[in-house]
Amino acid sequence: MMQTTRVAGLALAAAATALIAMSGVSDASARTLKASHQWPGGKGDLRDEMVQIIAREVAAANVGIDVRVYPGAQLFKPREQWNAMVKGVLDISAFPLDYASGQHPQFSATLMPGLVKNHEHALRLNDSPFMDDIEAIINEAGVVVLADTWLAGGFVGKEHCIVAPDDASGQTMRAAGPAFEQMLVGAGASIASMPSSEIYTALQTGVLDGANTSSGSFLSYRIYEQVACLTPPGDYALWFMYEPILMSKRTWDSLSEEQQAAFQSAGEKAEYYAYEAAKEVDGKMVSAFENAGVEIAHMDADQFKAWLAIADKTSYAAFSSQVEGGRALLDKALAVE
Repeated sequence: MMQTTRVAGLALAAAATALIAMSGVSDASARTLKASHQWPGGKGDLRDEMVQIIAREVAAANVGIDVRVYPGAQLFKPREQWNAMVKGVLDISAFPLDYASGQHPQFSATLMPGLVKNHEHALRLNDSPFMDDIEAIINEAGVVVLADTWLAGGFVGKEHCIVAPDDASGQTMRAAGPAFEQMLVGAGASIASMPSSEIYTALQTGVLDGANTSSGSFLSYRIYEQVACLTPPGDYALWFMYEPILMSKRTWDSLSEEQQAAFQSAGEKAEYYAYEAAKEVDGKMVSAFENAGVEIAHMDADQFKAWLAIADKTSYAAFSSQVEGGRALLDKALAVE
């Protein structure tokens, strides 16, 4: 993770790429690096596109590196990619960091209710002591960050809107991650755990009254066909997930300074793209639900604070008691306005 404002650093990064490209290094004997992720390739998924941007930019820099992208979990299962990078058998991945919380429980903070309010807040959080601590753990484990990415999500209700905690009381809900399950139980909901691919059928058959997941999943699984109301991310959102582009530190350390500079520049461009693309996904989701006649209900500041109060007694309390230094880590995130 480069500790500068991504947008401000973009021009400098582009200049660095141009200088590298002028070095005249031939790619005739280019070293091939392998990039793996779980999402479909060539279908507009922003995480795949981030990796493709890095591959294209590094190739254009002409520093003797070819990045070959393997989408759709072709090389490794989604959660196996972390250990593969640590061991140096995988070079690059688009990786939801919470997947590695079994090895590093602090990573659960990157899928925690209410720590990120909106996309602009995510940018500020990237350059905060909270993310400095997260990055330090990533680095110590043997991985480096090429680009930060936060993706948003929301709630749907089959019969009514879910914007305040009282709206979830008595409802059977699917939540994206244990911390969200804990918060919803604290609000009086029952939990039915399942992958996002099963939400549609569970709503259709009455197993679920509502659900919480990413904007992309709500859109791709056509959840708008089964619900009455959507609470999308806006000024206030509870659900954000950190899904950075990562590189094995063994690979990073084996690169020349020129090659590292090319990846830094490419990472800047990929991150700038993702920031705008993530907001576009939210907008496409809202449009699809509106076109299907679904009510759109935005969360306001008071409702957000009410959810945070419950999260503090449930998700935050569990994280603080189970993770060494957990409360201090959460407080660093909450201090970012």
